[in-house]
Amino acid sequence: MSDKAPLNASAKAHTHREIMAILGGLMTGMLLAALDQTIVSTALKNIVEEFDGLNHYTWVVTAYLLTSTASTPLYGKISDIYGRRPVFQFAIVTFLIGSLLAGAAQDMNQLIATRALQGLGAGGLMALTFVIIGDIVPPRERGRYQGYFGAVWGLSSVAGPLLGGFFSDHGQILGITGWRWIFFINIPFGIASLLITSAVLHIPKVKREHSIDYLGAILMVTSVCLVLLSVSIYGPQYGWTDSRTTFSLVIGVILVLVFLYWESKAKEPIIPLYLFKNHTFSLTSALGAVIGAGMFGAIVMLPLYFQVVKGYSATDAGLKLIPLMLGIVTTSIFSGKMISKHGHYKRFPIIGTVIMTVGILLMTRLQIDTPYWQISIYAIMVGAGLGLSMQTIVIALQNAVEFKDMGVATSSNTFFRSLGSVFGTAIFGTILTNRVGHYLTTNFADLAKSDPKAVAGFDLNQLEGLSDNTAILKTLPPVIQNTALEAFVSSFHIVFYAAAPITALGFLLALMLRETPLRTSEDYAAAREEAAGESIG
Repeated sequence: MSDKAPLNASAKAHTHREIMAILGGLMTGMLLAALDQTIVSTALKNIVEEFDGLNHYTWVVTAYLLTSTASTPLYGKISDIYGRRPVFQFAIVTFLIGSLLAGAAQDMNQLIATRALQGLGAGGLMALTFVIIGDIVPPRERGRYQGYFGAVWGLSSVAGPLLGGFFSDHGQILGITGWRWIFFINIPFGIASLLITSAVLHIPKVKREHSIDYLGAILMVTSVCLVLLSVSIYGPQYGWTDSRTTFSLVIGVILVLVFLYWESKAKEPIIPLYLFKNHTFSLTSALGAVIGAGMFGAIVMLPLYFQVVKGYSATDAGLKLIPLMLGIVTTSIFSGKMISKHGHYKRFPIIGTVIMTVGILLMTRLQIDTPYWQISIYAIMVGAGLGLSMQTIVIALQNAVEFKDMGVATSSNTFFRSLGSVFGTAIFGTILTNRVGHYLTTNFADLAKSDPKAVAGFDLNQLEGLSDNTAILKTLPPVIQNTALEAFVSSFHIVFYAAAPITALGFLLALMLRETPLRTSEDYAAAREEAAGESIG
């Protein structure tokens, strides 16, 4: 009886003001994790120059993605056992320690190791934010709050490259090397999130017998890391038929199969396989992966287009992404409010995936001289599609699973979206590199036939490193430069053509989504009590 009383009290105690206070702490933590996926990219040039570590620069990004992706499902499971607040605060502290050490790194190896530690904390920040909102707000009311998290993602997609460019453009700030501030800036925000959650995040811990599936955790983390290494590092860097790529991929896939077999036998698995029997869980997991692939695959290319083809600086390219952010923010908040008002959610990912697919297809029209207002319209469309889709599938998922599985189901959805984003970024990056080489060869062969004088006396071997170092473009004669830029434009077109069918697949998955009535406050209180009763019994 004593265990159930606080649950009822808790269900009634969280007023709108209290939820907004909790939201402040959660959004600050999530913003840190989301920012650190993008903020490093524009500062990498300065970092590798200081550490003379160009051959290891991709690991600075990948180490973070590997640990944050692999640890995501673990946080959901562990928080189901030990409670949300201590696990969320552990993630904040881990992220802060990683940030402090990354800012103080003295060589490339130290930076890669501390970025991995940062990612370990970030996995918890990204996963548990949605889990905690799922705990304190019933699905019927969740839309009005969930929209704000879409705004955080939109803000991070612009603010990350912008801040990274700003800090790295300054030699020193307060006597400290400029690029180091991309890590140190996390400290005050992380402490603020820690204080806010300590003060306001009071979720009653459901007592239950627990055991952690350590072997399952090791198998999952190892298999995910090996697969991601082969796809995001070895494949693009050494080639897809290289022994390192095939070895890590084959061993990774074998370990995935061993993990699935072990999970089917484990008493308390890391990812309960019975969740996949839930139609909505399976569908939203696939939809999350598709949206993650389409989102990162296409969006990573837009700032690259701005910098390579348009010649903008990293900071300017970040500013040019504001229309994308506006699209995500406005539709996230709008769809959230509409879901809370009318209780219908299926229409939003359907509309969102259509708009996103059309926006990506329109990006195949980009040319060297495409005006910015036109690019802005396409970017707004992609952002609007993302805003309508991303948060809505989380609401659908949380409404469909039992309360006792809230943590592991929500974090698993975040995990599949992260997997999709890593695969999307790697695959589309490989397509771009491959096509740039192809179009450079064909374009200059055509130029030599149509205008031999244009290439007379010019050594075409100078273009060999162009796909790796685009700074060469500025040194080329106008006709040569224009021909090279056309090769990049054509390559971007192929990437967008490849991304469109993936987001279109998202549309088909969204059509298959079953819409069930969203649970109200009364339903939710009953579900929490039932979960508490089961765990005590």
